[in-house]
Amino acid sequence: MKAMILAAGRGERMRPLTDNTPKALLRVGGQTLIEHHLHALVRAGIHELVINHAYHGEQIVRALGDGSAYGVSIRYSAETGGALETGGGIFNALPLLGAAPFLVVNADIWTDFDFDRLPHDIDGLAHLVMVDNPPQHPDGDFSLSAGRLSRRGPAMLTFSGIGIYRPELFVGCTAGVFALAPLLRSAMDEGRVTGEHYQGRWFDIGTPERLSAINDVVINLQ
Repeated sequence: MKAMILAAGRGERMRPLTDNTPKALLRVGGQTLIEHHLHALVRAGIHELVINHAYHGEQIVRALGDGSAYGVSIRYSAETGGALETGGGIFNALPLLGAAPFLVVNADIWTDFDFDRLPHDIDGLAHLVMVDNPPQHPDGDFSLSAGRLSRRGPAMLTFSGIGIYRPELFVGCTAGVFALAPLLRSAMDEGRVTGEHYQGRWFDIGTPERLSAINDVVINLQ
């Protein structure tokens, strides 16, 4: 399975930390966020990676190179006209991801989720990892019931930023800036999105204050 790390975001809420540094290169527990994902993917046996980038993207390329130092092969999907949002970014990278289901993870999260537990084949167009709603997102994103996700329901959870997708999810899309959520909602209406509830450690690195708090947690784990 190939994996894509989404690293093109500007990180406006993280300013001033991201004024001169891409969010993916902020550090938690002594390593950058994106390095944390690289190590986790290698442990899961995933070695072919695609990383998209836009804002200060050249810093990410310089930091990681071709990936050989980490035991992976990295290909880059540059968004030279500016970040394309999640949907547009994945669509832009599809030629590098191939025809099989692929894993996508947001660079700006920290988690101890084991990627090896994810299915390499999925029953539908997408499979999302859901987590308990954090204080900054109390209403959640989607409802999980009997392994299927829907727009609304009694068991609202937050999308972790970790998912498996089939390229067919993007059929009919055109190049440009667009969000992923509308595609997922349409697929949910057709019963074609599965999910799982992860209750381990997961943090959204959204503000400098959360970054500092998460750093303290991760250092104490080491």
